[in-house]
Amino acid sequence: MPGPQREQNAAAALFERELELDTAEKAVRRLCGHVSEGRSRLGGLLLYSGEAGLGKTSLLTELRRIATETERCTVLFARGSESSRSVPFNVVRQLLQPALAPMTTVARQDLLSGWYDIAGPALGISPPSGPQDPQGVRDGLDWLVTQLAMKGDPVVVIIDDVHWSDAESLAWLTSYAVRLREMPLLVALAFRPHELPDHTPAFRELIDGRSARPVELRALTPDAVAGLVESAFGEGTADGQFCREVWAVTGGNPYEAVELIAKARERDLKPLEESAALLRELGAAARGSGLVARLDGLGNAVTRFAFAAAVLGTEISPVLAANLAGMGPAQGADCADKLRKARILTGVTQLEFVHPLIATAVYSAIPAATRTAMHGQAAWSVSEAGQGAAVASRHLLEVHPDHDPELVEQLRTASREHLAVGAPDAARRCLERALREPPPEEERASLLYELACSTLLTSPSTTINHLKSALALPHLTEELRVDATYRLSQVYAHNNQLKEAAEVISVQAERTPPGAGRMRLQAAHYLWKGIQSEEVDAPARSRRISELADHLQGRDDAERALLAIRAFDGLIRGEDAVQVLDRIDRAMVDGRLSDGMSWTNTEWGFELPSIVGICLLYTDRLDRAKELFEEAIRAFEISGWSGIHLAFAHDFLGYAHRRLGQLDEAEKLVREGLRLAYRLGPGLPIQWDGTCMLIDTLLARGDVEEAQVVAEENGFRPPYTPAVVLPDAMCLAGRLMLAQGRRKEAIVELEAAGRRLEERGRHNTVWAPWALDLAVAVAPDDPERARTLAGQAVRHAARFGADSALGEALRMAAKVVEPQDALKMLDQSVGHLRKSPCRYELAAALVDHGVALDAAGRTAEAEERLREGGEIAAVCGARGLVRTVRALLPDAVCEETEPAG
Repeated sequence: MPGPQREQNAAAALFERELELDTAEKAVRRLCGHVSEGRSRLGGLLLYSGEAGLGKTSLLTELRRIATETERCTVLFARGSESSRSVPFNVVRQLLQPALAPMTTVARQDLLSGWYDIAGPALGISPPSGPQDPQGVRDGLDWLVTQLAMKGDPVVVIIDDVHWSDAESLAWLTSYAVRLREMPLLVALAFRPHELPDHTPAFRELIDGRSARPVELRALTPDAVAGLVESAFGEGTADGQFCREVWAVTGGNPYEAVELIAKARERDLKPLEESAALLRELGAAARGSGLVARLDGLGNAVTRFAFAAAVLGTEISPVLAANLAGMGPAQGADCADKLRKARILTGVTQLEFVHPLIATAVYSAIPAATRTAMHGQAAWSVSEAGQGAAVASRHLLEVHPDHDPELVEQLRTASREHLAVGAPDAARRCLERALREPPPEEERASLLYELACSTLLTSPSTTINHLKSALALPHLTEELRVDATYRLSQVYAHNNQLKEAAEVISVQAERTPPGAGRMRLQAAHYLWKGIQSEEVDAPARSRRISELADHLQGRDDAERALLAIRAFDGLIRGEDAVQVLDRIDRAMVDGRLSDGMSWTNTEWGFELPSIVGICLLYTDRLDRAKELFEEAIRAFEISGWSGIHLAFAHDFLGYAHRRLGQLDEAEKLVREGLRLAYRLGPGLPIQWDGTCMLIDTLLARGDVEEAQVVAEENGFRPPYTPAVVLPDAMCLAGRLMLAQGRRKEAIVELEAAGRRLEERGRHNTVWAPWALDLAVAVAPDDPERARTLAGQAVRHAARFGADSALGEALRMAAKVVEPQDALKMLDQSVGHLRKSPCRYELAAALVDHGVALDAAGRTAEAEERLREGGEIAAVCGARGLVRTVRALLPDAVCEETEPAG
């Protein structure tokens, strides 16, 4: 568009926008406040809503000018494109590449820190290294934008035509928007309200929320349009009827008004009443079929070039458009010039349509068959230009199915490229299109497997369907069949369908010949069976896994996997902790996870190293467990796995701190794990783990009311998850009821837990302390039963043998026996717990022993125990124990401090 015309359009769009401009200018000034002037930098969100042509772009352009010229901000700009909505991270790259381009590779790596290899491929600044977790990529983008905002000038992010943003960019933008008020970052977005996409419902929630209401741009008034006419034709030259007709024809739309006035001047119309009748014909020529007719008037070659530009979409290369239109560069340059003069295209080295309305009209005018053919040619041209299969894929998606194996292969390649930048939905679209081609029959099963892998992190139910379809076909290789079965079982398990997970593995294992593949499936079968809370044949399954694994030495990963599963089974059954640890040692290599069973190894999944860590947690090897889960967090963050994997690692590292008695750190980590888990959607097993761990930690702290709040917020109520969680959900529910004084309800809950666990031979008193809590609950009414229950629990703890288990069992049992027996038990409890790393349990035993000694009149010994217990409790952050000690010893010094470690 010629300079004067562009300025006139901008001026028209800013008519009657004084309030919006004032608001935008104030937002920029708040952003750029300086502490020396008594002002802090405040970010925020500006939303502009309006139909096409109402001036959103001009308003954002003026905001850019204010931010750049007046306040010296760093301005990041991008525009959504109707034709590029399927290109992952298209808007993100427009925003951030200009800021990153001047930097050296080293400077970019320093800026992105550990996120360089994760977010770099999505940004187009580093080569992909393999599939990326979408949440990890979003977290990397969060880090980058935060660094830009905090380390330099305040940042203004401006995005026009947000309704045409790609799903990946919009998902990131929506999740990041909640942090805007925390940093010097202003985001301004413009969109058409009736064209918002369905792929990101969270964006609709954002703009419908209370934190930032959209400013709705409205059409110009008749007076404003009259002002436009006079500014174009000269003041005092236009009569009222002519101005009124311009407003009526355009509906006060600024863009259409300016175009209509420009055409009137080209036709040398006088701005008088007698010319008003001609305005409707001129207005029709500015849009829809009228625009196409005007385009046809420029000649066939120019029309072909315009069609090619419309197919290419945004950032149109003149050479590429000429090639697609079937002409040489010189003729293409001539066509581009004519289209610029006709106010259809603008730009020189990179072309774009003057307005999205024009681009839409031109694209819609292309005959369907021609459009499909041009997309096919565009895909080839883009690939030849070295832009890659992922860029070409948006054109391939528009080509009609035609049994073309080459197109199938191109789409599969594009899918891999999309996965490598963290865009599984784009990968899915490519593979679904490839299936419609259709592919050669012998490739269909492997394509379905790839399609399932593309939805693995985002849609469990879809993944299940694709994997089942792939397994039903005859052309999968044996290796892929085993892998598809294993992945299917994982998805079932993560979707709370543990019975289906075990069943599908069992069926496929019978069809698999002896060898590593079969052993892998057998291991998975026993894993999913073993973590079912309602397993039907638990004792028989335990015998089978024992027969299969006890003699193994851990010579390969299949043997190590079976040993880890056997160790976990022994753990929850309460078998000898020494034997559990012996199996764990054989499942590791020199005390560490093998490469094949590492946290990010996809062959076995993260479940196997998880159960290794759990076994260490409950056998008092807490330093090793803590180190293992810290390693998990590092591995997942480096790999960009920020979904269920990172949530799990935070939860279990938190629980290692809980077992160590570092309750402050435990609470922080588990809350972070829950926050990460809830980004994935409701009702997943990992949310149950986090909820149980947090409630258990809060009860240890003495925060019973807060524990109940967490229970209510997280749906901690029957029916409980079918998966084994830590600690056992039903036992924990009973303990919470008991802490609240709901003794009768606690008895019912704990008795039900006991029946379920006893039937399955699960006797670990630390993981599932139902008998100890039930003994306390029934003691007032049936002291004999209470002693029987407590004695049984102590025997199970002694069989297990871990000092923490036996010490805690003796402490709880002492609550229901005669006072003299209680003193002896509590002394033994303290002795065992001193040898364990569980500092909170030691503090509890010391305090209980002190209370019992005080009741027996042994005041000096009682004070010694209480003071020591109070000091340890304070370091642990166990506020309830501290309150108990202070009630008995008002002068006790037990101030809470930062937890050790």
